[in-house]
Amino acid sequence: MPISFNNERNMFVLQTDNTEYAFQILYGKFPVNLYYGARENAEYKDYEERIVSFAPFHKEHHLSYLPDTAMLEYSGYDSGDYRTSSLKLRNVNGDCATFLYYKGYRIFDGREELPGLPSADADADTKTLEITMEDDLTGAEVKLYYTVFPREDVISRYVKITNNGENKLVIEKCMSLTLDLPRCDLDMISLYGRHYGERNYQRVPLHHGLQSIFSRRGASSHQYNPFFALCDHDAREEEGRAYGFNFVFSGSFADEVEVCQVGRTRIQVGLGEENFQWHLGVGESFVSPEAVMTYSDSGIGKMSRNFHDFVRRRILPPEPFEKRPVVLNTWEACYFKIDEAEMLRFAETAAKYGCDMLVMDDGWFGERHSDWTSLGDWYENKQKFPKGLKSFIDSVKERGIKFGIWVEPEMINAASELYNAHPDWCIHCKDRVRMESRQQLVLDMGNPEVVEYLKDIFSKTFEGCSIDYFKWDMNRNISQAGSAALPPERQGEVYYRYMLGTYELFRWFREKFPNAMIENCAGGGGRYDLGMMKYSTMIWTSDNTLPWDRVRIQYSSMLAYPAATMSCHVANHGGSCEDPRQLRYGWHVAMGGALGYEIHLPNLSDTVKETVKNQIETYRQYEPLILRGDYYSILNPFETNYSAYYYTDGRDFLLSFLQFDEDTENEIILPVSTADANATYLDTVSGKLYSGAELLAGVSAFSDTSRFTSQIWHFVRQ
Repeated sequence: MPISFNNERNMFVLQTDNTEYAFQILYGKFPVNLYYGARENAEYKDYEERIVSFAPFHKEHHLSYLPDTAMLEYSGYDSGDYRTSSLKLRNVNGDCATFLYYKGYRIFDGREELPGLPSADADADTKTLEITMEDDLTGAEVKLYYTVFPREDVISRYVKITNNGENKLVIEKCMSLTLDLPRCDLDMISLYGRHYGERNYQRVPLHHGLQSIFSRRGASSHQYNPFFALCDHDAREEEGRAYGFNFVFSGSFADEVEVCQVGRTRIQVGLGEENFQWHLGVGESFVSPEAVMTYSDSGIGKMSRNFHDFVRRRILPPEPFEKRPVVLNTWEACYFKIDEAEMLRFAETAAKYGCDMLVMDDGWFGERHSDWTSLGDWYENKQKFPKGLKSFIDSVKERGIKFGIWVEPEMINAASELYNAHPDWCIHCKDRVRMESRQQLVLDMGNPEVVEYLKDIFSKTFEGCSIDYFKWDMNRNISQAGSAALPPERQGEVYYRYMLGTYELFRWFREKFPNAMIENCAGGGGRYDLGMMKYSTMIWTSDNTLPWDRVRIQYSSMLAYPAATMSCHVANHGGSCEDPRQLRYGWHVAMGGALGYEIHLPNLSDTVKETVKNQIETYRQYEPLILRGDYYSILNPFETNYSAYYYTDGRDFLLSFLQFDEDTENEIILPVSTADANATYLDTVSGKLYSGAELLAGVSAFSDTSRFTSQIWHFVRQ
């Protein structure tokens, strides 16, 4: 049974295929954690407290239960627990003391829906535990949900808060997941960065006090990804213990890791308190976004593969096409200089040389000739497309290629018809000068009128258009977070309501255009998160298309997210596609995920065009391994000048070696650790036969003085 209750010990046990999670209801009141780790030989004693001075306690339990050091499943603010809290409720008396006591439980098949929010899909094996707690004074009922996904070794967590009292409550902090571990001898792995340099790998030891990863930007952000992991100091790819955590949400968030006075570690994932507030009227409920966690005792790589399986099976939408299209995107080739004649030229060339889809990027709508104008005016530019968008798209399709289009629904330019008509539809603080970024403001997606306008204008503009793909962009973060649609006391809800409105529009797009795929983009990887992946088949990994920079970005992305989510383009930016070595290197890097091209293919030589065609044909041979195979990292590019990894379906292997900086000439041994020692493998690239024992010992790669050094091997079992 994935979830069971031991009546004698008053204990719940949650089991996945390889992990176990146990907690106890102490004194019939307090859910306290006993264990999270490997399922095999899991043993744990009843809960024992550690005694410290100055800690307040409940009289009836004296020093046998201290809120300040207890291994709690969920912690109320100002309740005698001085660590970072899970829930902060301001009540009618003006204080925020929140005391939660256990009231009961329910175990059921599947899961409950999270209204308005993305969440993981359940199947026949999915089970959920609901723990009900209550604050007796305020009447706040708090339900903790634990949904078990056995095959993926993942447990998801979220909470539902209902005001059963007689007075309004204000939620000032809400975390979806709290986990207290009895140890602190761990490293923390996190992903930091910026626009054009997302998801840099960082690994540091835990220290006493609070370590936090967060976003205050109204987006999960380029700066800090919601994913993080805790692992043994000596944990490596295939050795050691690792705990992984993530958040199924795309807005502001807070990840908190605190080592307390007695050496225990509190882990929290949720909305935090800096950019979140919610007013809860009598009888109303609030449901938090979903957080997820996994555990591996077989190294960091197994933790990553758990998350990869989870995302592919439970998060990503169904693939709309039999094969993922290889796209030719116009942005870096044309920028805003597009029109019907030029786009048809792209379509003809793309179809002839093996691309599956033309994606027309920014510049097709309103009076859009630069980023100064027209966001919000979502109708075709009649000068660029005199016969209309439908006629143009039909012409593209006649050339035997799919069609995709760029949109940025959440933004508005001050120089637009929409802004002139509705200047209060953007997020702003009353009576303050409005700050712009990239000459744009952010639409108030929490205002239902705005969302309905967007549905209406996109319905009209795309009526009858055969669109296969939307590239959904978002190119600035929120500031001056105020809404003309909300009263003064509810202005603290702007950030969260913004994401609810954005998710509503995403769901509408998926229903309105059921046969189209969505690629999400936020200036590249500014919303590279599980919330966006619920609606987007893949995400534009970074605006940085320099292949030597992409090596690191893609490595770090793969710590938490599968290759199927990673949109990777061969581009001409910073190099020359006419140089065969550079073109080959860019292709090898881009084959780390879903392959695409961002080059001016019509203007390139016939040699380059034929090379692109051959690259796409070869990629199709590898694609099942890349998009659906298991990923094994061999070399960390943040520790060496190289990245090396392979994808496998358990039988065949695609091994890649990528040098990203100048180096001396060295031999590097690349072991394929899951090869069958008794099998024989053919490398289809070189035609050479290898024994399984040779792959286990490692194949040789050679670095040199050029950053464009790369090699791939495709081992097919004979």
